Formats: sequence, C-alpha cells, structure tokens
Amino acid sequence: MARRLRFNGTGSGVNGCPSVHEDLDSGEVIVHGPPLTDPDDIAQLQHLSEGEVPIVVPREVLVDFGPKEGARVPNVIGLDEFDGLFTQFKHTAWRLESRRRYASDEQTETYQQFTGGEPVNWEGVDAEWCVERRQQIALGKRFERVRIVDTPPTPGQLYLLDNARRNSSVGETIYSLRRANADHLALPAEDFWLFDSRLVALLNFDDADQLLNVELITEPAAVLRYAQARDAAMHHAIPYEEFAAQLTAE
Repeated sequence: MARRLRFNGTGSGVNGCPSVHEDLDSGEVIVHGPPLTDPDDIAQLQHLSEGEVPIVVPREVLVDFGPKEGARVPNVIGLDEFDGLFTQFKHTAWRLESRRRYASDEQTETYQQFTGGEPVNWEGVDAEWCVERRQQIALGKRFERVRIVDTPPTPGQLYLLDNARRNSSVGETIYSLRRANADHLALPAEDFWLFDSRLVALLNFDDADQLLNVELITEPAAVLRYAQARDAAMHHAIPYEEFAAQLTAE
C-alpha cells in the first residue's frame, strides 16, 4: 500500500531539489537531494548500511521544513473560538472546500428546497451571518473560497454552487475548481480556512461528514504549505458563475 506523503517544502524554487516530505501515517520524513559521491567524504560516514544513499541537504531546508516535534500535539479549539476568528483577522480569510458533501447542509430547509427542485430565495437566510460578513467587508477585509467540484457534481456540490449566490451577495468571492485539476495540483484533501496567511483553521470531519473539531495551525512551515495550496488553487479556479455556465452547456 502506497504511503500518504505530504510535500513540506523545498529549498529551490527552480527544480524542487532538495525537498522534504512527511509520511502522514508514520511520521517518517523523506528527504531527497543530490547524492554525496566523493569516496573520501563517504568514507567518513558512520553506520552507512548497504543500500543506503547519502544525500546533501542545506541546513535551512531541514530547519524550515522538517518537523519541530517528535510527536505533534494538535491545538484543537472550540466552535465559539473558531467563530471569533472571522472578526479577529486583519486582512484576508480564504477557504478551501474539498468535500463531496456536508451533513450540516442537508439538515437545512434550503437544501430540501433545492433538492426538491424548488427555487431557493437566499435573502434573509442566516441573516446574522450575512450582517457580520458585510460588517467585516466594510472594514476592507476580504473573504474568498475555492470549492472543489466532482465530475459530475454531487448533489451537495450543486447545492453549494447555488448557495454561492448568497455568499457573493454579502461580498464573498467564490471560485470553483474541478476535482481532476485539484488532484493534478496535489491540493490537500482537507477543508481549511487560512487567515492573513499566518494562521490555519483545519476543519476535521467524521465519517458521517459532520464537523468534528477545528485545529489551529500556526507553525510557519505548515502555514506556508497551506498558503502554497491557496496560490495554486486560485491560479486554476474560475468564478462560480463561469463554472455554472459551463455545467449548463455540458
């Protein structure tokens, strides 16, 4: 069974070498780079076993992208503290939505209307949420989302595509990205908010697609990975209106 590897980072913006990856299950670290080949250098190495290949890695690559703890302890916060993040950030709040369904959506009246073929009037839905979003945007802050969509889209994804009208009406900017493109870009199969490019709120779901908890991530190297995912997603995603038009034409 193949490992689940996460790309932590690279010291090169050109050829991606050397780089650091991490096994998400075992915690093992995989480093690749140019091999050490000089026989006089190799002769100085201790405990180099048959089949092992010594490689040369700049110190800053390990400092920047290697794990800082033997066993990472997640910083899990309550939903009230999570809600507070949406008024405490200074500049930008960015969301990746990667799931095929959200159980909380299916419990709403608007979801029943949509799946029943009825037009949904989004005005007045979650009025308190809408007021808060407008207040924050009036302060010059930005809210953006990229929603990953399967081919064909799931019912939940089609519902969120219609729901984007509500989000955009309060000032959020919503984009869509096909799952095949997201996979090609190796985007994380995670849902998260990135606040001011310095703090990540990772949304953890259970097997029933219910939000289980929210984990705060502040380690710079880890935050950088999510910022890189945002940049890649934003480069390839398209406005939701354009995406919806493409679906209609298919």
